[in-house]
Amino acid sequence: MQAEILLQMKGIDKKFPGVLALNGVDFTLRKGEIHALMGENGAGKSTLIKVLTGVYQKDGGEILLEGKAVSIRSPQDAQNNGISTVYQEITLCPNLTVSENMFIGRETGSFINAKKREKRADEILQSLGIPARGSMQLGDCSLAVQQMVAIARAVDMNCKVLILDEPTSSLDDKEVNMLFNLMRDLKGKGVGIIFVTHFLEQVYEVSDRITVLRNGELVGEYLIEELPRVALVSKMIGKDLDELSALSESEEKENKESEVLYEAKGLSSSETKSFDFSIKKGEVNGFTGLLGSGRSESVRAIFGADKVNSGSIKIKGKDVKITKPIDAMKNGIGYLAEDRKRDGIIAELSVRENIILAMQVMNGMFKPISKSEQEAFADEYIKVLNIKTASKETPVGSLSGGNQQKVILARWLLTHPDYLILDEPTRGIDVGTKLEIQKLVLKLAKEGVSVTFISSEVEEMLRTCSRLIVMRDRNIVGELKGKDLSQEQVMKTIAGGEAKNEKDN
Repeated sequence: MQAEILLQMKGIDKKFPGVLALNGVDFTLRKGEIHALMGENGAGKSTLIKVLTGVYQKDGGEILLEGKAVSIRSPQDAQNNGISTVYQEITLCPNLTVSENMFIGRETGSFINAKKREKRADEILQSLGIPARGSMQLGDCSLAVQQMVAIARAVDMNCKVLILDEPTSSLDDKEVNMLFNLMRDLKGKGVGIIFVTHFLEQVYEVSDRITVLRNGELVGEYLIEELPRVALVSKMIGKDLDELSALSESEEKENKESEVLYEAKGLSSSETKSFDFSIKKGEVNGFTGLLGSGRSESVRAIFGADKVNSGSIKIKGKDVKITKPIDAMKNGIGYLAEDRKRDGIIAELSVRENIILAMQVMNGMFKPISKSEQEAFADEYIKVLNIKTASKETPVGSLSGGNQQKVILARWLLTHPDYLILDEPTRGIDVGTKLEIQKLVLKLAKEGVSVTFISSEVEEMLRTCSRLIVMRDRNIVGELKGKDLSQEQVMKTIAGGEAKNEKDN
């Protein structure tokens, strides 16, 4: 009903140089509704939220609040219109008290007195069922309570639209339930909540509706009970269940080697739950799942890139300890990280300097690689990988994305790894280079190198992997190989069973 509509975004366009980030996107939020905004990386979720909150200016379309057109040109405009956002990273001050955080920037008149401020904070916290007191130091509270304090601050500022951007990513199950109870309470008070998350189970536990974006466009808006999980995954990825890819089975990907190269039991890190994993010599396997499922966190744990909390590891049958990247490197493991700009290239260094970096780290600072050796290595891999660069002395930051990726691959190939982890090695590069990298992976496997391959493009993984480990909500929920390696089975396994489709109202 029209009377229930709180927020409408109609035909929203947002352009960046060379990119149409949002193309005529519609979004509708009703009073007293929890509305999940879903989509894979690059779908346009963050851009739409930033337009709504005044961080970005829209290039087309209109925004209506309770039926009236509004102009939101800054975060302050959004706040004045009753639109508040609580982000994944707490933006409050842990060194201040709960009440000071709730009223910071608003301490005029009656709230200058600390006792009055704390009393008012206690009233708000109690009314929302938040287990905190105004006098407590915020930094002494759990992450969940800190999130709730941020929400309480927004509610007290006459928030009508509450945006929760990945609020549960750092919370345990008990803390998630606390947050969900608060969300349901606010829903009962008529607040409209936009819930941005990658956790499918949580979407179906707490949401009323789902809006799906893909490639900057609206896929659709759905009632939660009318969109089974497997259909949601299909809409996010962009493949229908009956659209089974006719992939060529030109070569047998199943690895016949019996030797297990790497095996971990009960491995966990600061970013992952405990999991078991193994890979055979010459095998190509992969972790698959939606963004945020834990696929990247799992390989970071294998490489020791995040703090390892527990687990036993064997390489070629021998017990080893890997708690940091240099341990992994010395045990024959290479790792191409998901974000090449942040964790891969050193943009201001030359192609040559980037290629020899991992080998130099393994040698140690007191055994420098000679300039002539560096040049020979660089020349060899520029030729082997067909890296398009004016010279080996060209700063790597000036190369195309695909050629930067090849430089990082060269860096690890130079160390002659037994086991190579490739996290999104083909993201953001042209089709031709993608195929080159896929062929290289299969060639390495034939030569006996074990490869773990991660890609957000499921078809790409089906072409390269003989076994897929399927993840959801940072848990391994299945393993597919042989005849089960299909787009349909991947989506069904990600989605899980359809029986648990109830939600609390």
